[in-house]
Amino acid sequence: MSPEWRAELEAAVGPVARVTSVGGGDINEAHCAVLADGSRVFVKSHAAPPPGMFAAEAHGLGWLAAGPLRVPRVIAHGHAFLALEWLELGGRRDDAALGRALAQLHAVGAPGFGLDRGNYLATIAQDNMPASDVATFYVERRLRPLVRTLRAHSLETKLDALLAAPARFGPPEPPARLHGDLWWGNVGFAGGAPVIFDPAVYGAHREIDLAMLALFGGVSDTLVSAYHEVYPLEPEWRTRVTLWQLYPIAAHAVLFGGGYTSQLGRMLDVVTTAHGR
Repeated sequence: MSPEWRAELEAAVGPVARVTSVGGGDINEAHCAVLADGSRVFVKSHAAPPPGMFAAEAHGLGWLAAGPLRVPRVIAHGHAFLALEWLELGGRRDDAALGRALAQLHAVGAPGFGLDRGNYLATIAQDNMPASDVATFYVERRLRPLVRTLRAHSLETKLDALLAAPARFGPPEPPARLHGDLWWGNVGFAGGAPVIFDPAVYGAHREIDLAMLALFGGVSDTLVSAYHEVYPLEPEWRTRVTLWQLYPIAAHAVLFGGGYTSQLGRMLDVVTTAHGR
């Protein structure tokens, strides 16, 4: 256990009786901390987090809380930890409830394509400087920084071609309020109601969240139908799924290496070729 985050937590909430490890993700460690009064909190920690990572996540949870989807309440945060209310997750997955609530969250909207501050996807810094349109934001704020981090120079011309074809991004839509890292590992159910956590928020095209769900676990017809009832999707939205999945694949290439860079190149070929036909 890192003494830094334990000391930070106790400074914020008082004495901690005990801490046990719980299942977490690939980036942070996860713990159940029992406080002096017997209550439990969920704690995420990192031995060497980038500056402001947990503060940014706490802000993101608050930004999402304006919508209908439940998010964990923030108890405290510091340089090395984030403490959240303890939720008992489990039970039946309700795709219809998630689809409706996700559509309502997206409809809350965002002031623009971007955010008023930077944040993180895992430990990758996200530049959220607003852009005037979604194509510019997606290519210049999301894809190009990661391609440059990968030193995959051959992919930059493909990004230029993508940016030069704004119609590929679909009909214009107002920016949606996005979770930003909405794979199934960041979705749970408490008392039958959907809960979302571990966000990487910003304003952009709402299809991004759906594409992320589709990449790691798929989206059911039930979820899509329920979403469509609340906030109808464009008829050709599925043709853009690969486009929106470029960013999480690029992030995986940066974080984990392996064959993700090659996969990113193949996906870019698919996206740019599909537009050219």
